[in-house]
Amino acid sequence: MEKFESKLPLLGDEFPKMEVKTTHGNRVLPDDYKGKWFVLFSHPGDFTPVCTTEFVAFSQRADEFKKLNAELIGLSVDQVFSHIKWVEWINENTDVKVPFPVIADELGIVAKTLGMLHPGKGTNTVRAVFIVDPKGKLRLMMYYPQEVGRSVDEVLRSLNALQVSDKHGVAAPENYPNNAWLGDKVIVPPAGTEELAEKRKKQAEKGELEYKDWWFTYKSL
Repeated sequence: MEKFESKLPLLGDEFPKMEVKTTHGNRVLPDDYKGKWFVLFSHPGDFTPVCTTEFVAFSQRADEFKKLNAELIGLSVDQVFSHIKWVEWINENTDVKVPFPVIADELGIVAKTLGMLHPGKGTNTVRAVFIVDPKGKLRLMMYYPQEVGRSVDEVLRSLNALQVSDKHGVAAPENYPNNAWLGDKVIVPPAGTEELAEKRKKQAEKGELEYKDWWFTYKSL
């Protein structure tokens, strides 16, 4: 039996350069998306119920991704003809148009490169999400089993949190911007020196930060 040459890229790595065939024509990743974020998400197969619910949800929220300067890209190991027919079926049966390209990874090259194949699951791709920044860096990965559908809300939330962190040099708490404790406030990176720890105390006294301890300060944006 042929062995899977599946490997997992690391966060912060350059997204592997590859030319792909999609329902919108050929694309070169990540080059064709330079200056934009993109969200690449794989599904096990066309004409399957869980994947169909996900495609409907991603399509319905596509404008929200665009507002965050992000493009969506779907993927499975099906042929492009299957993708085209499935996208037509979704439109005809749900009145939802799929506005993003779907990669036809027939040879499994993308899936192998990104670690989306599991030896115990045949040749189908797992449900994976990759968020790539405008510089082509891989910033976030999520993996789900075939039987559990993803939350588009969580993908949007994570994308937004990454952008806020990059822009302001802060960390985003659990479920940002709706943390049960801190609300929409962000966490200031912990002080790494005694001098900076003392500075944080003074900033808190001036009302520039909220202060729980020298290692736990936060603020509103």
